[in-house]
Amino acid sequence: RRRALVWGVALIWVEKQMQEAIQQLLEELEAHGRANDARETDRARKMLNLEPGTAQLLSILLRSSGATRVLEVGTSNGYSTIWLAWSLARSGPAEVRMISIERNPDKQVLARENLHRAGLAERVDFRLGDATAVIRELPGPFDFVFFDGDRFSAPEQLRLLLPKLARKALVLHDNALSHREEIAAYLALIESLPEFQHTVVPVGKGLSVAYRG
Repeated sequence: RRRALVWGVALIWVEKQMQEAIQQLLEELEAHGRANDARETDRARKMLNLEPGTAQLLSILLRSSGATRVLEVGTSNGYSTIWLAWSLARSGPAEVRMISIERNPDKQVLARENLHRAGLAERVDFRLGDATAVIRELPGPFDFVFFDGDRFSAPEQLRLLLPKLARKALVLHDNALSHREEIAAYLALIESLPEFQHTVVPVGKGLSVAYRG
């Protein structure tokens, strides 16, 4: 019993150290992303990371929902991917992996490096290419989808995903307030689906949250 107690304390200490290391990495990525985006004029070279409050809400929704079949559209440098993969690791079985799609190969390389640094790379199935084309070939089912890629193609991607969603599913989209005109078609589509309950949460740049269950 004493040995089991010692092992338990040791595991708690190791987990605490890991969480602190991940938090430090996230703070580093936040600062780097802000500096990079202030400097870059080319949108394709911007990181466009989530606001920390939005990332926290994303994590809470994933962990509390018990979702395990996660799809992220728009990996960028892996900031939001780390949040999702960490949340999945906290609530899902060890073999569960999420899928994250990115069309920029340089950003995907950076994301892989950051996920390795976080010790979470094994939790992510990285897909490179046009998100609409990739989604068309994915079998599903998914119970948690996060859109943070090209805003104009999101409606078509959602249409492709509808038959690939689990019976109970959360579907989220960032920038619902900051770029409302650009995702107007997506918001109109999700609002038109009677099986979904939808709201926009005024956190960060605005998070569209839709639930079917």
